[in-house]
Amino acid sequence: MATRTAGYTSSGIRKLAALPALLPEFHRFARLRPWKQKPNAIIGWGLKPTSVRARQYAQRHQLPYIALEDGFIRSLGLGVDGFQPHSLVVDETGIYYDASRPSDLENWLNTASFDAEELAQAERCIALIARYRLSKYNHAPDQPVQNSSRARVLVVDQTAGDASIHYGGAQAESFQHMLEAALAAHPESEILVKIHPDVIAGKKQGHLLNAADHPRCRVIGEDINPWALFDQVDHVYVVTSQLGFEALLAGKQVSCFGIPFYAGWGLTHDQLPCQRRRTQRTLLEVFAAAYLRYCRYANPYTRQSATLEEAIALIADQKRQQERYRGSWRACGFSSWKRRFIGGFLGPAAQVNYQAELPASQQPDERLLVWSSRIDADFKRQHAQHMAKLWRMEDGFIRSVGLGVDLTQPLSLVIDSQGIYYDPTQPSDLETLLNDTTFSDDLLLRAHQLRERLVALKLSKYNIRGTAEVELPKGRYTILVPGQVESDASIATGSPHINTNSGLLSAVRDAHPDAFIVYKAHPDVLSEARVGALDTNAKRLYDLDASGIDIATLLERVDAVHTMSSLTGFEALLRKREVSTYGLPFYAGWGLTQDALSCPRRTRSLSLDALVAGTLILYPGYVDPTTHQLCNAETVVSLLEQARTQKSTLTWKQHLYRCYRNLLIGRH
Repeated sequence: MATRTAGYTSSGIRKLAALPALLPEFHRFARLRPWKQKPNAIIGWGLKPTSVRARQYAQRHQLPYIALEDGFIRSLGLGVDGFQPHSLVVDETGIYYDASRPSDLENWLNTASFDAEELAQAERCIALIARYRLSKYNHAPDQPVQNSSRARVLVVDQTAGDASIHYGGAQAESFQHMLEAALAAHPESEILVKIHPDVIAGKKQGHLLNAADHPRCRVIGEDINPWALFDQVDHVYVVTSQLGFEALLAGKQVSCFGIPFYAGWGLTHDQLPCQRRRTQRTLLEVFAAAYLRYCRYANPYTRQSATLEEAIALIADQKRQQERYRGSWRACGFSSWKRRFIGGFLGPAAQVNYQAELPASQQPDERLLVWSSRIDADFKRQHAQHMAKLWRMEDGFIRSVGLGVDLTQPLSLVIDSQGIYYDPTQPSDLETLLNDTTFSDDLLLRAHQLRERLVALKLSKYNIRGTAEVELPKGRYTILVPGQVESDASIATGSPHINTNSGLLSAVRDAHPDAFIVYKAHPDVLSEARVGALDTNAKRLYDLDASGIDIATLLERVDAVHTMSSLTGFEALLRKREVSTYGLPFYAGWGLTQDALSCPRRTRSLSLDALVAGTLILYPGYVDPTTHQLCNAETVVSLLEQARTQKSTLTWKQHLYRCYRNLLIGRH
């Protein structure tokens, strides 16, 4: 196949991280230069001023011009704040906001048919967008607007010079006409007038700032999630804003005073006609054309193509994490190494101040954050006044390629407001999640697919590769006993009766005298960084030392895992192995394991997919190590898959730190 090249003039186009995934029909992207070979097509930003040269070049050389624009669900944050688009509009005929001539989107809506499968996908995606309250951008706080006993109507302003106003057949005066029409049509209602925050700040000009002078108008100038406004109204007035289409998704009536892409199909009350739009369309059909056919999706962190459902899941997870951690934080006692990455896990809406120790008093709107392993009995006595409101941070369950002890930056952390997942002596956010969450069908499907993918890729917490082959006897019941760091807090708090690797092996051998027992030492113990070596007697209790064998290989081959509280038990559940616990790990007590101990707070039986959804999707935070932006579990799995292909060796800093740990920290 001949190599196809797309030429461009705008430097912003080449900065799109996922451009090859969004435009797979091209093999190369080249900036237009006089001496270079002519490309096969020209790409540019719609009808923006930056595309003028590109459009002129295409016309002069009789090449197709392909218009690009951000998709209708773009990203968590704004492009100016460094957020790459998750979606892109690709139009070979025109562009959706130009109502003066056809576009690919308009042509599809005039002529295309939509089958039952496509419409069912559209219905699912609309439900997901509504459930997760997504918009084009998703950085704004989702806070309720103050309630009113009066009926309300929403009128949406736009910034002056917005290209969609002119190309949508409207002008500046259209906004005043719109406001007057809303006031006249709803004489008893309060009119909420949404104005861009930059207009309030004086950075840009709008059209309806004077609405503040009208007694029935309330100007809303702060950044706010559009769905919080939709909650308050039944009718939305727009000129050409995309908020009008999102209002349709929210089930609101919409009046248009320009010609946006969704007007003219019988869904809206239109003030201006568009003679080319000849067909009545349902909301599902317009959505299918605009969001499923017209937009393309990619993950900007993995740079791989994506479906709309995957884009929704990623942005919804980013938004959920951002909103949870929005506000002021004081992070206490973190090393300079940890300070490099914990801000990313708190997200773009968090303000983080670092200090060496906990303060004597706490500001009312400030949350305190500490690394969970610092919290021992002395810490609790010393800081008793803070304990009820302290947030704890710890490594997540899909952490990295490499050990934390080697200063490998984590891809996943958990931040817990109640306790921490490995300490069953008190509730944790994970335990509350697993007890109380109603897991939606889309979440359970994601969990199922995530579990299957982790198993297929043989991924675990640290992803340290070992020998991929092991000889085990056929026809004999085989138990894997994973060793743990014996000073680990999960043993101290959750395994009161059996708390050493030697004791665990003894209990397993007593209970299963005829079983073939495989022992695998913890990687931190193997690296001599932490304590947990077996005593002489215990070494006689197992049949095979598999410390050098890849954990995923072992889990595929054994019948059962017996553990105090190791995460290996959870990874065994992912592979549907029998699991017996001698302590109280987070995954025990939900009806999926054989447990020596019980936790009366854990009152619910869970499906495996529900356990995975709570543990791997909802509880941890995930961060892309390149951009330091929030991401999600599926993204991290893809990043780990990519990282596995690269050879990993310890740096001199990691070697030095390992020596320091061996001598001073981990041997007690």
